[in-house]
Amino acid sequence: MNENINTKALFYGSCFALITTAFTFAIRTGILPELGEQFGLTAKQLGNINRMWFLGFPISMILGGLFYHTFGPKNIMRVAFVMHAIGIIMTIYAGGYVALMISTLAIGLGNGCTEAACNPMIADAYSGNKVDKMLNRFHMWFPGGIVVGSLISKFMTDMNMGWQAQMWVLIIPTIAYAVLFFGKTFPKPKMEAMKSIKENLLAMLSPVFIFLFFCMILTAISEFGPQQWSSIILSKSGASPMLILALVTGLMAALRFFAGPVVSKLGQTGVLLGGSIFAALGIYFFSIATGPMAYVAAIFFAVGVAYFWPVMIGAVAKRVPLSGALGMSIIGAIGMFSSAMFQPIIGGWIDSSRETLAASGLMESELELAAGQATLLKMTIFPIILIVLFTIFHFWQKGSKAPEVVAATH
Repeated sequence: MNENINTKALFYGSCFALITTAFTFAIRTGILPELGEQFGLTAKQLGNINRMWFLGFPISMILGGLFYHTFGPKNIMRVAFVMHAIGIIMTIYAGGYVALMISTLAIGLGNGCTEAACNPMIADAYSGNKVDKMLNRFHMWFPGGIVVGSLISKFMTDMNMGWQAQMWVLIIPTIAYAVLFFGKTFPKPKMEAMKSIKENLLAMLSPVFIFLFFCMILTAISEFGPQQWSSIILSKSGASPMLILALVTGLMAALRFFAGPVVSKLGQTGVLLGGSIFAALGIYFFSIATGPMAYVAAIFFAVGVAYFWPVMIGAVAKRVPLSGALGMSIIGAIGMFSSAMFQPIIGGWIDSSRETLAASGLMESELELAAGQATLLKMTIFPIILIVLFTIFHFWQKGSKAPEVVAATH
């Protein structure tokens, strides 16, 4: 551990920064219907707004990762604070579609800066086994923060407090991490210089990395697609969309806490294959369930997607080690980028289903439910493809003797 460094304050600041990221995900999900109604936006337009959150994330994450050693984590977190503050305030006072897109992009950039700065900073602040312990505790706050944010959003929506009031809530963790970081000395990197970027890039040309790269596109959208659209897709299902989001992310947080023993028992390939099966079942059950059964579907879905992100990052660390930190950053970035690209596509599916089903004479509540279920049914294609791909990967990698590695991440 670095001497004369207030590691406790830095760690708590990192946690509040990640809580800010989680709140932007949960609360933005909760206010989507109000934004659509107030500004007269179609589902496809709402998808373009969602896209900006996912697009800003990989941009700043990759740039922050590349310049971490020269620009420094303190400066990266200063950029994160500015982007979060601009994005939140601009969203609150947005006058329409374009302003909402720009403000959401700013929030996404702030979120990516948090990832780029806090992960290596925590690794530099601690030593030995405590590094893994503290990184896992840090990353508990993404699904954990979504649970809290979802419940806050549901309460404020039920109390008719307005979407602007919900956005003001985001200021609280933002100010908290700024105060905790203010005036603190950040740890110096203890790692030797990375291998050259050229060597990292050459390693990424391997068949395994390319395979995982394309799988990450599908695992990310399988996880974030249903979650990000839950407030609209499940609004007429007879279940609370925000309670479902809280249930899913709460289970994910708990499951990730025990990720080590699970991956040790089943192996990376077994966990990924099993997760794709549960994810397909969960999304399919969402597409046919109403009332309390939607909560049962949420359990299947949570079990399915809980390990996707960390085990995919871990698979790169174990199976393509020469890609280095850059390789893991690229895999995480493509996950967020693919989620960005699919947001308006999913919105278009909802709009298209509404138009098709409206012609059949369905009333408003029935129409919304049917359109949501039809969209979810289309989303099952992502984990179904993954079942095939991860079956291939399981037999392809069956002879691997390297020790399992699980990277701590979202």
